[in-house]
Amino acid sequence: MKHHALNLIRTASCAAFAFCMMAPASHAADAAARQLKPTVDAAIQPLMEKYRIAGMAVGVIDDGKPYVYNYGVASTQTGKPVTDATLFEIGSISKTFTATLASYAQLNGKLSLTDDTERYLPTLRGTPFGKVSLLNLGTHTPGGLPLQVPDEIHNNAQLLEYFRAWQPAHPPGTFRTYSNPGIGTLGLITAKSMNQDFSALMEQRVFPALGMKNTFMHVPAAKMPDYAQGYAEDDKPIRMSGGMLSAEAYGIRTNAADLLRFVQANMNLLPLDDSWQRAITATHTGYFQASVFTQDLIWEQYPYPVALSTLETGNKLALILNGTPATAIEPPLPPQQNVWINKTGSTNGFGAYVAFVPQQRIGIVMLANRNIPNEARVAAAHRILTALAGESK
Repeated sequence: MKHHALNLIRTASCAAFAFCMMAPASHAADAAARQLKPTVDAAIQPLMEKYRIAGMAVGVIDDGKPYVYNYGVASTQTGKPVTDATLFEIGSISKTFTATLASYAQLNGKLSLTDDTERYLPTLRGTPFGKVSLLNLGTHTPGGLPLQVPDEIHNNAQLLEYFRAWQPAHPPGTFRTYSNPGIGTLGLITAKSMNQDFSALMEQRVFPALGMKNTFMHVPAAKMPDYAQGYAEDDKPIRMSGGMLSAEAYGIRTNAADLLRFVQANMNLLPLDDSWQRAITATHTGYFQASVFTQDLIWEQYPYPVALSTLETGNKLALILNGTPATAIEPPLPPQQNVWINKTGSTNGFGAYVAFVPQQRIGIVMLANRNIPNEARVAAAHRILTALAGESK
């Protein structure tokens, strides 16, 4: 989250080319993909034109089955089209993977979300931050952390010193303030509890367990030609540069097909190892009511069906920047099926959105090489999923 203009003929031809380059599938799958394509096109093509998005990859799950549609170019400099192989930065959607790893660590007895941070970071004993629970870190409810790690912090020693001096603006568990340092610290603690580097755990344990073969914390040299170029507001090329806790909070690069696998796993649609499936499902537990949504472990959920205006309110930038009162759900709400679960993600040059409804077996992944307003992403996704839900009835 550390946070041209398109030629319409070129965009349409690239989209058609990309569709033709989709992975081999059965004739039935091809027919289903063609049937869905006008619905996706109608929502995505106007979005790209309005916000000058060079390229997008959109993954759709309909009746549990995945389809990928590619639009535009991965780079305006080279004109290379977006394909199934194109990698995008997914920003804060990375946090849902951190939550999954923490949930897995808890199931395996490495940590408990009810533990205080001082149990794993003993230098924080006797401080307010030391009394913050791991669950508070994973639900944005420690009591008022900043959105970003302060620029002057460059290593763990400086980070811990910052936390030693931190004073809460609210009692833990009473206010939701969206924060990279919070979930980043949960990732740091999770890795410590498992005696391994965080990025290594992601690349060697999490991604392989989910069958995500084109998802990376660090894009290897052989995959760099597939890495889309991001574009800033002024159209200048930009990519994520990293920083303190960036891996844990917003560091993943992936393609639409791999991210769709993650969504399928979140809907219990893949033959996963049972411990990983239970860990993923547990991240859908509802812990706090905040604004118009229920705060899960990073994921946000809404009773389904949900109005577009409600989703726009829950995903608006003002809620990220300013926070909102939160009320603990006692006991926590068990994972639900008839809910809309979502997460946005942004870096300076990329914008992404994931949403799914387990009971309906529908979901969407939107990846763009420009950071556009959350409300615009949500509106396009809502339009597509509403159409899919109508077709499935």
